[in-house]
Amino acid sequence: MITLKNINCLFILGTVMPFSCQHDLPERNNLPNIVIIFADDMGYGDVSYLNPEAKVTTPAIDNLAKSGITFIHAHAGASVSIPSRYGLLTGRYAFRSNYKNSAPYGYLSPRIEPDRETIASMLKKKGYSTAVVGKWHQGLIWPTKDGYGNVKFDKETRRTNIEFNKPVLGGPNDYGFDYSFIHPASLDMPPYMFLRNGQVIDPEIKTTEDIYSNNLKNTIFDWDYKKVDKKDVYWGRGIWWRRGEISNSFRLEKCLPTILNEGVSFIEKHVQNSPKHPFFLYLSLTGPHTPWLPSNDFQGKTPIEYYGDFILEIDNVVSQVSQTLKKLNIYKNTILIFASDNGSPWPQQDIDRYKYNPNQGRRGQKGDVWDGGHHIPLIISWPSKIQNAGTYGQLISLTDLFATFSELTGQKLSDDTAEDSFSFLQVLEGDNDKIIRPESMMIHHSLRGMYGIRKDGWKFINGLGSGGFTVPAFIKPNPGEPKGQLYYISEDSLESINVIQKYEQIANKLKIELDSVVNQGYSRLK
Repeated sequence: MITLKNINCLFILGTVMPFSCQHDLPERNNLPNIVIIFADDMGYGDVSYLNPEAKVTTPAIDNLAKSGITFIHAHAGASVSIPSRYGLLTGRYAFRSNYKNSAPYGYLSPRIEPDRETIASMLKKKGYSTAVVGKWHQGLIWPTKDGYGNVKFDKETRRTNIEFNKPVLGGPNDYGFDYSFIHPASLDMPPYMFLRNGQVIDPEIKTTEDIYSNNLKNTIFDWDYKKVDKKDVYWGRGIWWRRGEISNSFRLEKCLPTILNEGVSFIEKHVQNSPKHPFFLYLSLTGPHTPWLPSNDFQGKTPIEYYGDFILEIDNVVSQVSQTLKKLNIYKNTILIFASDNGSPWPQQDIDRYKYNPNQGRRGQKGDVWDGGHHIPLIISWPSKIQNAGTYGQLISLTDLFATFSELTGQKLSDDTAEDSFSFLQVLEGDNDKIIRPESMMIHHSLRGMYGIRKDGWKFINGLGSGGFTVPAFIKPNPGEPKGQLYYISEDSLESINVIQKYEQIANKLKIELDSVVNQGYSRLK
């Protein structure tokens, strides 16, 4: 059970003291700093280095690729945010947990099990100062008038019984992060506010109606208007958010710049206060997820309107972080990672309108079991170690970061820790031919629980349809028709030709392996 054990350590007269609670730490031993810049809903094709048809140029991300390693077959642990982030932080697929939650939006309960090892808690054992800045979306234990965790949500008023002036539990500080500055969930979900080390920064709570008009005079009601309630805020395609509770001083349009400034500030303070010890920063961005609210300096700069402008601002985050690391003379010994949590939510309507697909070369979109749902950009720079920039063409999952950092710091994983994580440290050290996943195998799962497995150039899906946002999500087969999908993915990256009837034996074998890994894990293959 999560308790208040960290509260005294986290608050000293309301001032943030991110390093004051650390015990004596070992000498650095030249371990690298680690920074993960994690975009929200950004597609593989949104990086201009990866897509010759990109409509936006991303020079800072491209520079990382030119000096580091680009993982061209990287996938998220799931095709939507919450389970994908769980996989990143824990090194295991989210379907392995027994999580059940009925609370909406940012009011959900903790997704990560109490006492489960995370990247942060594991690195902390080796003397790392650990911080998360930005989107959390792994749940919290909110203090309410009826006791901790008993959130009551009024669907009509969008108000809750939360007492926002009291400490919030079950957040990042309970999972190995020394310092946290977070927004509870996605930026189109209430409550809209920042929390620092489990305390709401501005507990004066209003509702979005008090601050924002739900429509503007020039609002064009596009196809995505059907996604929102009539009383929610809708200003146009991609510029919408759900009405609900908001801190009086919080402004959605300033969220990403605030996250950037807070992340840079953490780096600078760490180097000033604790230069002998490495740090881990999980910089979790809120864009380009809806609402598409780029800052004024980036508006009107691209041909794909506010979405493209937001991509420019994401690239600026990478630029500012890189410049900070160089200014502080720690760039060379910092592992700088850029990735996204899943594919872009870009349906056919947008592909037709903008003549552009952020999920370039892949079928489907965010939420889907098809590759567009989980094929992501993953670029890693580490100048002091990566001597030859290039690409890595084998399968990699975001879950594999855990085991990589574990090997990097000389820690052995227990059998029930990071069960779906495999180290690719040797790849970073120069072995670009190293196959790190057992039998080159990977599991995928969609928003609505459809599973897929890829192995030996094949991909099997245990159902018909997308399993996610692309319509139809599910197709009921007629009598005698196949119940699943099989693609020779090596030659059919768009998953356009279902060959399951022709290669039924291969499909049956893959289904058995899929069921085995889902139900028993990879342990038999390690």
